[in-house]
Amino acid sequence: MAVHVVRSGENLWAIARTYGVSIQSIVDVNGLPSTSLIIPGLGLYIPDQQPITRYYQIKAGDTLWRLALQFRTSVSSIVSANPGLDPNRLYIGQNINIPSPVKPRFSTLGFIVPGASQTFLNDFEKIAPNLTFVAVAAFTFTAEGYAYVVGNDAPIVLKSKELNVIPLLLIQNTTASGFSKELAGIVLASPTYRRNLVASLVNLANQRGYGGISVDLEFIPPPQREDFNTFLRDLKAAMGNLILHVNVHAKTEDIPTNPIIGAYDYKTIGEIADIVAVMTIDYGYPGGPPDPVSPLWWIALVVRYSLTLIPREKLQIGLPLYGHDKVVSTNQYRALSVLDAQNLAISTGAVVQYDTAARSPWFRYWKGTEEHIVWFEDIRSYIEKYRLIDLYQLYGATYWQLSLKAPQNWAYLDKVDVIKL
Repeated sequence: MAVHVVRSGENLWAIARTYGVSIQSIVDVNGLPSTSLIIPGLGLYIPDQQPITRYYQIKAGDTLWRLALQFRTSVSSIVSANPGLDPNRLYIGQNINIPSPVKPRFSTLGFIVPGASQTFLNDFEKIAPNLTFVAVAAFTFTAEGYAYVVGNDAPIVLKSKELNVIPLLLIQNTTASGFSKELAGIVLASPTYRRNLVASLVNLANQRGYGGISVDLEFIPPPQREDFNTFLRDLKAAMGNLILHVNVHAKTEDIPTNPIIGAYDYKTIGEIADIVAVMTIDYGYPGGPPDPVSPLWWIALVVRYSLTLIPREKLQIGLPLYGHDKVVSTNQYRALSVLDAQNLAISTGAVVQYDTAARSPWFRYWKGTEEHIVWFEDIRSYIEKYRLIDLYQLYGATYWQLSLKAPQNWAYLDKVDVIKL
């Protein structure tokens, strides 16, 4: 696949001619607002028939000849893709590029909030081939532990089954004010309320046609760490053949007293759950300073730590379909889809920068005297994250959330062997 970073003075006509594709195909796959306006630094996905270059970590016993057989390529192609590589001096842990017709294979899970988009069911049809699961954020629970529905989930469940995507019931500890640590603490601390939550979740999942349950309890009070483990054990035991998917905040070390990450016992959760999704999003968080949403260096640290406790065949990482538009020197911000962020850069005439450490794009614009910095994702940053999944052979990725437009991401996944269960 080809990625083109727009240079000053370039236009779509010249870019399309260079790659032998139509202007309209570039516009469509990148969601550009017009055929006439692009800006320097813009990362464009160029639709072509070329396969993805694999990213591989050398293991004991590997030789380029064996890797060429495994990936159905040639030694010379591998050497060409890795300038300076000495075929006779490979070492364990070395990362190399492998041009290969063998597609990377992993699972994908998209979250959706019912009602977040009026056109979602139509859009769902287009991206369904690129999804293994869809987790429907339409459930919370009472202070006595009884789960209940808060959104119109039925059309999504029905559509997902038609499209061969497994629907998961997403349970969250939310109230009208957002995530509630008090609600999680009260229910998890009580054996009776935990039993209520387990029973009501399993009943709802079976009655409403779900293939599993995705648990997203956030800001759990640290004293309820073992209570959370007990809840997950009991839930898994009661679920039968349903899939248990558990979401956890990202961390690079275990700090049991931390109010955000302390309640997540990665090792135990990894033993209980079928899938564990580490939320590698919001490094740059709402209300904080302008920072990348999901910098690659941070995700790599989180993944390496997670793999010491969670089996790689169970591990998913979170990819954002959004960016943050922040007013410099204030706590003001707004979230916007990666497509809206890209097109905001175009409409304001900004120059898109690319942070080489974060592997993330960003730009600056002014609204009157108000300085804004926008961090978002583009085809370049998504490729780097998928290379990390390939490198560590993780189970896959999750996306928050599917109503947010990200055409470059889905175009990339057209070249992946997405797991279908």
